[in-house]
Amino acid sequence: MAEPHDGPSPHSQSDPIESGPLEPAFNQEKEQANRQNWTDRAAALWQGMGTRFRKTLPIDLVANTVTQWFSIDEAQVAEILQTVRSELPTTEALLLGKPQAGKSSIVRGLTGVSAEIVGQGFRPHTQHIERYAYPSNDLPLLIFTDTVGLGDVTQATDAIVQELVNELQQPQKRARVLVLTVKITDFATDSLRQIAQRLRKQFPHLPCLLVVTCLHELYPASLENHPVYPPDLEAINQAFAEQQRSFAGLYDRAILIDFTLEEDGYDPVFYGMEALRDTLMELLPEAESRAIYQLLDAGVGQQIGNLYRDVSRRYMTAFAVMAATLAAVPLPFATMPVLTALQVSMVGLLGKLYGQTLTPSQAGGIVSAIAGGFLAQAIGRELIKFVPGLGSVIAASWAAAYTWALGETACVYFGDLMGGKKPDPQQIQSVMQEAFRSAKQQFQGKRWE
Repeated sequence: MAEPHDGPSPHSQSDPIESGPLEPAFNQEKEQANRQNWTDRAAALWQGMGTRFRKTLPIDLVANTVTQWFSIDEAQVAEILQTVRSELPTTEALLLGKPQAGKSSIVRGLTGVSAEIVGQGFRPHTQHIERYAYPSNDLPLLIFTDTVGLGDVTQATDAIVQELVNELQQPQKRARVLVLTVKITDFATDSLRQIAQRLRKQFPHLPCLLVVTCLHELYPASLENHPVYPPDLEAINQAFAEQQRSFAGLYDRAILIDFTLEEDGYDPVFYGMEALRDTLMELLPEAESRAIYQLLDAGVGQQIGNLYRDVSRRYMTAFAVMAATLAAVPLPFATMPVLTALQVSMVGLLGKLYGQTLTPSQAGGIVSAIAGGFLAQAIGRELIKFVPGLGSVIAASWAAAYTWALGETACVYFGDLMGGKKPDPQQIQSVMQEAFRSAKQQFQGKRWE
């Protein structure tokens, strides 16, 4: 009978079952078990930290609270828009002309939007009047009022005149100009001339511009493109002189233009644009003429973009400060859901300012499209919080800059949509990068306690 002993079992080190070719497999399993053990402990630690952090700053509550703070307040938006609108130098152009006389082309030339957008932009205002506000009804820089039915023998001229008179008698702060639009080859303009006479008699101080259009219809066959402006062609000179005689005493200035479509093959598309701009400047008060000049001279859309961005930046500043304050919390990754909710709310609000009503999911999709390349940087911003003291300061400045850049880029995105253009992904990313670089310098070194 074998005596028991307290020493190690013979299998513990020398038994062949525990040695030989199976030993690496045993070690691998042991390593995996240890790794899983460490993962479980880390997860438990992280969960405990998260629970303690939530007790101090409940993430869901903060996200909901922040979203409520910066949700789209219709009354607040309306108040801001009203303030800006009251200071905006708005011009109303009353377009008077027969169909196909080039009125829509004038709108395209002055706004830079596509023919499709112009067609969709006009909305019935009265029975015989349609109206299109550019860039939007909330903040109109230009208002185009067009007559419906002019030149149609079934339409009563008296009714059209009466509606125009009623409109002009309404007190308005905005400047007004009457634009008589006539094709250079159209001399059947009796009804148009009668309306102009009655308006001129009742509103003698209303500036009136006679715009003669469609010059290419009188180009000789040998001329394949526009001549140097102003055109010195006998047929055009004679027709222009006849139109001026026909409307003598009813206008203050007269110009020649030929605004065509890209597919027509004429270059430039807006032939006579400078003459239209300069003449409008002469007829309008100083503030309105300056706005028109900047709109056309500085590039279509830039003036509008600056106007909307000034309003948007009031909100972007508040969002950037709030984002930095939240990002300063020293626990990595815990604040990311809150910041995401904050930034989605900001984009939703900016969209509202630009006339785009977005659901939270749509706003989130735009955030993803705009800031897709910044995901790795966002993770890096959170990881740097592991650096004691300095990490949270850097993360806070980064969050402020990122939120500001997101707002700037969203303004470009919504501005493209407003102008009838499809946003260019490469341009959007370029704007985001540049705005972020600039914002980092702006927010660097600030304290966010």
